Amino acid sequence: MTPTPASGTPAGTPATAPAAVALGGDGASPNRSPVPLLVLDVVGLTPRLLAHMPHLRSLARDGSRAPLDTVLPAVTCAAQSTFLTGTLPSEHGVVANGWYFRELGDVLLWRQHNGLVAGDKLWDAARRAHPGYTVANICWLYSMGADTDFTVTPRPVYYADGRKEPDCYTRPPSLHDELTEELGVFPLFHFWGPGADLVSSRWIIDATRHILRTRRPDLALCYLPHLDYDLQRYGPDDPRSLKAAADLDAAVAPLLAQARAEGRTVVALSEYGITRVDRPVDINRALRRAGLLEVHTQDGMEYLDPMASRAFAVADHQIAHVYVRRPEDLDATRAALAGLPGLDLLLDDEGKKAHHLDHPRSGELVAVAAPDAWFTYYYWLDDDRAPDFARLVEIHRKPGYDPVELFMDPLDPYVKVKAATALARKKLGMRYRMAVVPLDPSPVRGSHGRLPERDDDGPLLICSTPRAVGDRVAAPEGKSLLLRLAGLD
Repeated sequence: MTPTPASGTPAGTPATAPAAVALGGDGASPNRSPVPLLVLDVVGLTPRLLAHMPHLRSLARDGSRAPLDTVLPAVTCAAQSTFLTGTLPSEHGVVANGWYFRELGDVLLWRQHNGLVAGDKLWDAARRAHPGYTVANICWLYSMGADTDFTVTPRPVYYADGRKEPDCYTRPPSLHDELTEELGVFPLFHFWGPGADLVSSRWIIDATRHILRTRRPDLALCYLPHLDYDLQRYGPDDPRSLKAAADLDAAVAPLLAQARAEGRTVVALSEYGITRVDRPVDINRALRRAGLLEVHTQDGMEYLDPMASRAFAVADHQIAHVYVRRPEDLDATRAALAGLPGLDLLLDDEGKKAHHLDHPRSGELVAVAAPDAWFTYYYWLDDDRAPDFARLVEIHRKPGYDPVELFMDPLDPYVKVKAATALARKKLGMRYRMAVVPLDPSPVRGSHGRLPERDDDGPLLICSTPRAVGDRVAAPEGKSLLLRLAGLD
């Protein structure tokens, strides 16, 4: 999923590449020049979609490819953190795209401070092997505060009068104006929301090309979100989703050509595959009906009260962390969720340990949805009592992930008029509310988060180097693989 990040909350290539990936060290001679790398995170890429992407398919045919065994939860923040640290969520601590910060009494998603990710990062290991190794991060998550040389990440301008305007954060700061002058303002409203489309990925591709050309980093990380949108809207087999795959492939072709001309080894990987769903699961409503979830009311609107609740869930696609305040409420929480349609597994301490989610940030229980289901964050029982942010693209106030933000309300005959009016107010520099998001979750047709049941529906890894990978790659091996490809193991 590719919502807009916010600022943080503290808390080439050898001719005879190895036939299989093994955990590498970082004892290479500092005098060896590293092989330059470009790593593309093509969100949602699967073998099924690769059939519709001729440029990436050619990269795989001339190089190598393998299924990528992802982590639970198979979501962006957890998977990327695993790739870059070589450890699992139980160690790096990123147990989802967000969680309940017990010390703050608040649910926070899509934080950006790299300090939230524990462990030795890929660039740390690379610099031990080759002092002066340079890294560019173009829109991978947890980029702010990371010890990388060049950073670009979406970050809106939040004006004092409440307006939110598109923009990005960069390191060094001078890169901001340089990119804006060449490419225009970062297209935030094409990065997430009802208007999310190829425009944002094109901007990221062009920014990556610019940084490769002008900065020549040893490693460039590039995040391409486009497949996330229509696959969640329409499902992975819909013709519009297949067209999205073809369109992204065409857009990335110039970047692949530039990397080839620069002698860069290219790795394209994905974090998860998106599979078809048709059952939203209102896990928080089940907890509320059982008397476990509390709300407080202001101006007729209901707000989740996590500090007072005996139990509540932070929904994240097909995973939900269920936070239970007191041990004596665990049995009541299990009983409230027993038999809930669309809930497949409820992991306790042993289950979390088996799935490498035994970390203090995890819920006391972790719910896993059935293959055709996903979790909503909804906790109100009457739509008239929903908070006003429920109808907005407002990912930092919602206590859970909301894919319905990809849609405009089909039941509101004036939704386009409202959107146009809000846009006009925005252009005049006035405050505005783009209240166009429906409260009906049924249109969502794609989701992720579970471990895939088939390789065709799961993520994969492609490398421009022949024989660079064996039959499979495990997500924690990503770090050692990249060090090996750079010649730094």
